[in-house]
Amino acid sequence: MLRDAPGERTPAELLAFGVVNLDKPPGPSAHQVAAWMRDATSDALEEAQSAGRAREDLEIDGVAHAGTLDPKVTGCLPMLLGDATRVAQAFGHGAKEYVSVLELHADAPSDLEAVVSEFEGDLYQKPPRKSAVSRRLRTRTIHELEVLEVEQRRALLRIKCEPGTYIRKLCHDIGLALGTGAHMGHLRRTATTPFDDTTLATVEDVTDALAFWLDDDDPEPLRDVVSPAERALEHLPKATIAPSAASEVAEGAPIYAPGVIDAPDSSDVDDIVAIYTPNDAVVALAKMTGDPDAESGEVFALERVLV
Repeated sequence: MLRDAPGERTPAELLAFGVVNLDKPPGPSAHQVAAWMRDATSDALEEAQSAGRAREDLEIDGVAHAGTLDPKVTGCLPMLLGDATRVAQAFGHGAKEYVSVLELHADAPSDLEAVVSEFEGDLYQKPPRKSAVSRRLRTRTIHELEVLEVEQRRALLRIKCEPGTYIRKLCHDIGLALGTGAHMGHLRRTATTPFDDTTLATVEDVTDALAFWLDDDDPEPLRDVVSPAERALEHLPKATIAPSAASEVAEGAPIYAPGVIDAPDSSDVDDIVAIYTPNDAVVALAKMTGDPDAESGEVFALERVLV
């Protein structure tokens, strides 16, 4: 079934295919926060269905978080609800941004900013022993690295980097280069493409919004904290296809040229393209395989069907 336009969806439909830009608190792991979010939203949806205020075919099988944060780390942790878990792969294509305290093991040297600036660009990192990935040397890109403030043995850093960059390792290596030694203190993620910290919602915001919807029949607080899943794809190249082609996509068919209404220039496409219907409802993630201006032939091969 094709979805309504994002702005026309009911609160229940938002919960079943939505995203929350959550402000992760310190303490729980990202997995624990996702489990709480799954239980809270699925219980709310079931209660609404029991009261006859939501379609019975809607469900929330799971909740996925976009990019792991360690228990002590706070900040931007987008939560993908229900069917939106299928778009999780899209978050591997955008930059992350952090604010970190660099805890120096001696007073900050006079050349601190100059040394820190040398870490912009490509660098080699080996994941720490406790990481979930294989410990092999790999390259990660630091797009921007700025010293915001220095106070005796502490420096506040702003870091914009490629996904998979270990900030703890970066702080350790900066300390070696400075000759003082250093480790990472507090860490907060301020952005993960396409989200930033200007639209964060706390766990309490989500709890209150669900209560307003269920107890007071007021959906507006819920609309403030839960966005349509399309919000998580705004950074991807966009293509629009005809509703008839979208119906075939729902059956797993690739997308052929006659069904394409609008598509990005192939030179602007590095990997994944988000496929929409004319009402701006997303139907799939795909890879461009042909010329959208051609009269025939396959243009997009499906990566993930979202309807």
